[in-house]
Amino acid sequence: MARLVARRALFAVPVLLVVTFGVFAIAAASPFDPVKAYAGTAGLTASQDNLDQLRANLGVDKPLVGQWWDWLTSALTGDLGNSSTLRQPVADVIGERVGWSVLLAATAFLVAIVLGTGLGVLAARRPGGWLDRAVTSLAYTLEAAPPFWLGLLAVWLFALKLGALPSGGLTDTASSTVTAGQVASHLVLPAGVLAISQLPWFVLYVRQGVGDALGDDPVRGARARGLAERTVLLGHALRSGMLPVLTLIGSRVPELITGALLVETVFSWPGIAAATVQAATAVDFPLLAALTALATVAVLLGNLVADLLYGLADPRVGFDG
Repeated sequence: MARLVARRALFAVPVLLVVTFGVFAIAAASPFDPVKAYAGTAGLTASQDNLDQLRANLGVDKPLVGQWWDWLTSALTGDLGNSSTLRQPVADVIGERVGWSVLLAATAFLVAIVLGTGLGVLAARRPGGWLDRAVTSLAYTLEAAPPFWLGLLAVWLFALKLGALPSGGLTDTASSTVTAGQVASHLVLPAGVLAISQLPWFVLYVRQGVGDALGDDPVRGARARGLAERTVLLGHALRSGMLPVLTLIGSRVPELITGALLVETVFSWPGIAAATVQAATAVDFPLLAALTALATVAVLLGNLVADLLYGLADPRVGFDG
């Protein structure tokens, strides 16, 4: 296990270097001018000397490699720079928002795994039955539905038509304090929509894995020994059928991050979505690089966790192969 973690850590270094440099390269090729975006309407009447001085203050007057290197060396010391769009340190921008994004993504992912596993097992019990057809049809339908569309539909139904849940934000409109009860009620819709957007893959993977496991010799032997169907299904078939799902957990992290950004935007959730959009449109180099590096680390960690879980669940695979 230690060797696997060490290899992945060494692999992450060049990946992060390439990703962060790519962010600066793409931003440099963008038609948006970060100086004009920072100056706003004042930039329309500012002299060229003032614009040049502002460009030097922001550090965007240097060549591409120089900008990236300055950011990288500062980031290694813990200084992620200052956001030109939000006018505050990048570390503060991320610190204020990333916790809410993690809460949303983790809650939705957990719900998707648990609910997807349950539906997948039910569908695999009787392949071709009415429940199997209903569950798989629903999974394929949801697979084609974009998260933002699901979010708008949820707002229309549960917030506008039924009035059962708040439509967005973190707290009630008249509240000036953040309480656990308000956060929980405001979390239901965005977490539910994000979970539904991730649900189809877990349903289909579990259904396929458990269905294949039910035809294996060990499972048929367990049935021949007279074990209860519930014991055969949960104790034997589900354990074997869940192995592919462990790999799926890591591969779904990029889609989870993308879906979370869309869902946060629809529900005005105070995560990193708004900061990401502002950083991209205003070519905010430090903030854009930090957020991209953070997303890359999340993807790498997701794949590492999936491999570790797979190795623990199936000792035949091991960690050093």
